[in-house]
Amino acid sequence: MNNIRQITILGSTGSIGESTLDVIARHPDRFQAFALTANNNVAKMLEQCQRFKPRYAVMLDAASAEQLALKISAGGINTDVLSGVESLEKVASLPEVDAVMAAIVGAAGIRPTFAAAEAGKLVLLANKETLVMAGRIFMDLVKQHHATLLPIDSEHNAIYQSLPANFNGDLKVSGINKILLTASGGPFRKTPLSALDSVTPEQACAHPNWDMGRKISVDSATMMNKGLEVIEAHWLFNAPAEKIQVVIHPQSVIHSMVSYVDGSVVAQLGNPDMRTPIAHAMGYPERIESGVPALDMFKVAHLDFEEPDFNKFVCLRLSYEALKLGNNMPTVLNAANEVAVESFLNGQMKFTAIPAMIEHALQHVACESIATLADVLATDAHTRLVAKEWLQRHNHHHGELSYSSSN
Repeated sequence: MNNIRQITILGSTGSIGESTLDVIARHPDRFQAFALTANNNVAKMLEQCQRFKPRYAVMLDAASAEQLALKISAGGINTDVLSGVESLEKVASLPEVDAVMAAIVGAAGIRPTFAAAEAGKLVLLANKETLVMAGRIFMDLVKQHHATLLPIDSEHNAIYQSLPANFNGDLKVSGINKILLTASGGPFRKTPLSALDSVTPEQACAHPNWDMGRKISVDSATMMNKGLEVIEAHWLFNAPAEKIQVVIHPQSVIHSMVSYVDGSVVAQLGNPDMRTPIAHAMGYPERIESGVPALDMFKVAHLDFEEPDFNKFVCLRLSYEALKLGNNMPTVLNAANEVAVESFLNGQMKFTAIPAMIEHALQHVACESIATLADVLATDAHTRLVAKEWLQRHNHHHGELSYSSSN
């Protein structure tokens, strides 16, 4: 029994969480869901508890936890229901836990992910914000507590697979010339800049290749998701901004590449299905079956590549700028973007105002060094206020939804 890996899934009701459970279900002899956590999706969590019988189920929202607890006890399931962020930290760090899938979207995922690192766990990282907002602090924590960090994002997982096995964070020693981060280009890759003003939330959420939540879909449409991934790649692989190049590759078949000084480019290819990187990380260093069909090269037929247009995808340019400025600027970028995307989805501003709001925040929040998670969260909170003030002033000046991005 003791060789079955006990897994805590932070964010089990989201798409990454469901894919993780799918891989666990394929390998009952290898993995067991020890704890499942969600924000407030009681119905889905109940189903997951019935099927996977975890030791713990945590709902971030207290009222949802109460509802779940009643249903769990009525169903005679032997699962303890907990609530709140402290409980998320607890199930990420308990001694019985071998690995933690960190898949809670947004800043809410940071504290439990930190707790997993502090407990020296195998951290399977799918939460972007941990590295974007608190990259240096988190990487130091991983080292200090001898945690193991494996990236789950399909791009970073592809880079990880394309690096030499003995890579120790020194690009030069490993003969690495550049990290090539592929991007689908999102739904507006071919849309002229002039037409972006009138984009609706529905259009922005229609992604050509991947099925994902609304926030991440908008980030894909603005290419902010790729900007955040550039910042993540900087921390994961100790690569300066100028060594990370974004390559638009609309088929999403090559998930990323590493270019070496001898002229070699090593790439990881596959069908766009998150179960591949999840299974790679969960089984590491072994390869395990993931349920993803093999890539049909003849169906793929051809692969296209193009350079990103920084005038059209301003968020990508701003991400590189934030990374080069360093300190708390990536935290500012991320917080302003979260406010911007939410405002756009709620119909409070235009699609083209997203980068305008972010640029305003980068210019109006002081660039300061960050030493602790408290510093990160303070910057995050302050930036959100700055962004919301900008929105109020902007809508006041321009009338609701009647302006275009000033850039």
